[in-house]
Amino acid sequence: MRYNEKELQALSRQPAELAAELGMRGPKKGSVLKRRLVKLVVNFLFYFRTDEAEPVGALLLERCRVTQEEPSGFSI
Repeated sequence: MRYNEKELQALSRQPAELAAELGMRGPKKGSVLKRRLVKLVVNFLFYFRTDEAEPVGALLLERCRVTQEEPSGFSI
């Protein structure tokens, strides 16, 4: 399955089925905690910098189950 950048950007603007803010660290030991907004739309998990409208990246989720954990959290 192939998607181009414009298709993914348009999809990322659709209403989210689930969304949450998370903290993530880089691969280096002691790296700074970065806040990211993640948004589940159909079977794509988009992640954004908290101050930007365009996604930083997207993950295609296949054969996954998403469950809500807390009012603003979910697990995959």
